[in-house]
Amino acid sequence: MIRNLDKVLINKDTDIISALRKLNESSTKVLVVVDDLKNKILIGTLTDGDIRRHILKTGSIEGNVYEVCNKNPIFLAKSSLDKNVIKKLILEKKIELIPIINEKNEVIDYVEWSELLKQEEFDKTDPIKDNIPVVIMAGGKGTRLDPFTKVLPKPLLPIKDKTITELIIDTFKKYGVKKFYLTLNYKGKIIESYFNSVEKDYEIDFLWEKDFLGTAGSLYMLKDINEDNFFVTNCDIILNVDYSEVYNHHKSMGAMFTSITAIQHYKIPYGVVYTKEDGLIEKIEEKPENTFQINTGVYLLNKEVIKYIEPDTYLDMPKLVEMLIRDNKKVIAYPISESYYLDVGQWDEYKKVMKILEER
Repeated sequence: MIRNLDKVLINKDTDIISALRKLNESSTKVLVVVDDLKNKILIGTLTDGDIRRHILKTGSIEGNVYEVCNKNPIFLAKSSLDKNVIKKLILEKKIELIPIINEKNEVIDYVEWSELLKQEEFDKTDPIKDNIPVVIMAGGKGTRLDPFTKVLPKPLLPIKDKTITELIIDTFKKYGVKKFYLTLNYKGKIIESYFNSVEKDYEIDFLWEKDFLGTAGSLYMLKDINEDNFFVTNCDIILNVDYSEVYNHHKSMGAMFTSITAIQHYKIPYGVVYTKEDGLIEKIEEKPENTFQINTGVYLLNKEVIKYIEPDTYLDMPKLVEMLIRDNKKVIAYPISESYYLDVGQWDEYKKVMKILEER
């Protein structure tokens, strides 16, 4: 059946920010790039990975789709639509979506992996090659989730039939991670008791803060860690990201500190007034829209970073990053789409996440 192509087609001259917005709004992870939305001549395909590589290379989100898309995409001709051949191609190349063209090179349809394969068949996960632990920052009070956190600590926030912390652990386990640390303080005994009582196929150690040490201060307790690198994550964040790719990029760049960022779009719902001396209005911009990379609260650190942390001393991640940059250490960002970032740290977002997981 021929479908409505509007959700996957994008003009080659479209700016990258608009393309990102369409990727976020679309149920597919791939857009099909065409010369024109009327004639639909195939130019290439576009994924968030193509955009990420552009940002990592240039440091900018400016540009158009043609500059960043894959101009040598795999496609199918209308005359050769054998399901077994398509299935084999998808499995071999790990392709999310394949455009279908006619004899004039016009896009007339597409096929997605989910139409032919089950999730377990299409699993694209590659394990991280080195042993690497994950630190889950679970010592905060979770005041944004009052009154729930007056009774139970935020790390035990229920998401369907598991806690948020267990979902985070499951995400990393897919990449071969077996070692986890939980930093504990507020209602820490409840958290420790919970994880000591559940069945698990991973190792977990507890790092106890004497005082609230911020988002980085407790990492001093890892000073004797054997591994060269380790992940750090807040206990209220779920990312849909290939952690193996993050790790490989971190190592290839020789980075001391990698922050996973989410590309977010913000539209101010008012006209913004710009003024100059004496209150004279320079211009009024109606409902401006801006795009930023925001900090997700998930990081990959080299253990050398711990040398910058004093024992039993309050320290937040932004201050730690500031110290690293000051000493000319390599601090990099790894951007992902905003739709791959779920924050359950406040009630409105928690409800959104529950709805998203139900739909999935």
